Amino acid sequence: MRSVLTVAVMLLFAAPAAASPMLKAGDTFPAWELTDHTGAKVSSRDLAGKPYLLWFFPKAMTSGCTAEGDGLRDHIEGFKAKGVEVLGVSFDTPEDNARFVREQSFPFRLLSDSGHTLANDVGAVYVQIQPYASRVSYLVGVDGKVVKAYDSVTPASHAQQVLDDLAATPVSAAPAAAARPANGAAAP
Repeated sequence: MRSVLTVAVMLLFAAPAAASPMLKAGDTFPAWELTDHTGAKVSSRDLAGKPYLLWFFPKAMTSGCTAEGDGLRDHIEGFKAKGVEVLGVSFDTPEDNARFVREQSFPFRLLSDSGHTLANDVGAVYVQIQPYASRVSYLVGVDGKVVKAYDSVTPASHAQQVLDDLAATPVSAAPAAAARPANGAAAP
């Protein structure tokens, strides 16, 4: 009995395992696949060659997450003009994320990282057992590398912050293939 109690106390007070640190600009963003709010699978392969913003948020339909999502929604045309796809990520179920999308009229997909895998891999949690994602974002370039990591986000102004960064450091879509003459020969 005493040894069971000792183990229980040790587990209770043991420091939880730390998650991976935040990625930095220039780091390769890890491959991922998550389920969106419609139940569809979305992966980094689907976004290859396109820039995207992954904004991790703690909990659907909470005040800070709503303010951040609303800001991104209200500035979506600016992101589209830069060719940047916006995607939200939380530990919420696809059903909870679907409700969040409906209630806030979000024009972007919300992804469910229910296994906390991506959040752990990219430092979007402080400890592996954290029950919600930290409020961080990553701007990922066409080459799959981190353009900008946001480890401190103010929900109401985050969208404008990212757009300002995009103005200073453009992230364009992959260049189009070289035009070929009508005869199919390579252009000079």
